[in-house]
Amino acid sequence: MTPTLAPVVQHHAANAAGRDFVIGDLHGCVDALRYLLHQVGFDAARDRLFSVGDLVDRGDQCEEALALLDKPWFYAVLGNHEDALCAVAEGRLARHRWYGIGGGWAHGLPDHALAAHAKRLRELPLVRVVGEGTTRFNVLHAEFFGDDAELDAGKFDAQVRERMLWGRELALNAATQPRHALSLTYCGHTPMRELRQIGSQMFIDTGAFIPEGRLTIVEALTPRHWSVSVQTARAKGAAGMALP
Repeated sequence: MTPTLAPVVQHHAANAAGRDFVIGDLHGCVDALRYLLHQVGFDAARDRLFSVGDLVDRGDQCEEALALLDKPWFYAVLGNHEDALCAVAEGRLARHRWYGIGGGWAHGLPDHALAAHAKRLRELPLVRVVGEGTTRFNVLHAEFFGDDAELDAGKFDAQVRERMLWGRELALNAATQPRHALSLTYCGHTPMRELRQIGSQMFIDTGAFIPEGRLTIVEALTPRHWSVSVQTARAKGAAGMALP
C-alpha cells in the first residue's frame, strides 16, 4: 500500500522580513548551491529557499542535498526522483531500476538508511503555496493543468499526481498551455537552456548535473536570477563556502 503524502499542499505566509528564493533541480549539486547562496547574500535569519524537488540522483552530493531538509530556511516539494527513492524503500521498485535513472549514489547505502531517507521524504508536500493574492506564488515539481482553487483543494487523483511529478507535456509542447487562473508557479523536472515561462508556469531547471548545464536560483516574483555550473562553482572555491 502506498503511504499517503502528508501534507499534499502546504501553505506559507508571505515573507515580510526578507526575500524568498526558488532553486531548480539540485540533483546532488550542493557545491553549486553553496556558491549561489553566497552570490545572492542569502540571510538565513530572514530569507527562505524553496526547492522544486529532485534533490537527489545523478550528482555526487546527494546525501548532502538530503541534509538540507533539516535546515530551517529550506522548503522542498517532492520530486520524481524522491518518489523513486521512496518506491525502492517501500519495495515497489527494484534498486537496479532506480540506479538506471541516477540512483547509483545509493549503491552502498543499507536498507535501513534508505528507509530513513524515505520516511523523511514522505513528509514533503507535492505543492507549496506562498502568500496570497498578488503576492502569491506556487512551487511544484513538473506541471499542473488547473487553477489556484484546484491546487489549494489538493484533491489530486493518480493521473494528476503522476503529471505533477513526471509530466513534460507543457514544457515540451507549449502550444498545449492551459488557460487557467493559476498564480505564477515555479517548476523544474524538464531541463531548459534558460529560464522559460509558459503560461503561468516558470521552468527553472537548467540541468545542474549535465556537464554543460547550470544550477539556477530565482528571487521569487522578480526577474532576478543567478546560474552557475558545478565546475565553475568549484573552481571559485564553493567547496569551502559554508551553508547557512
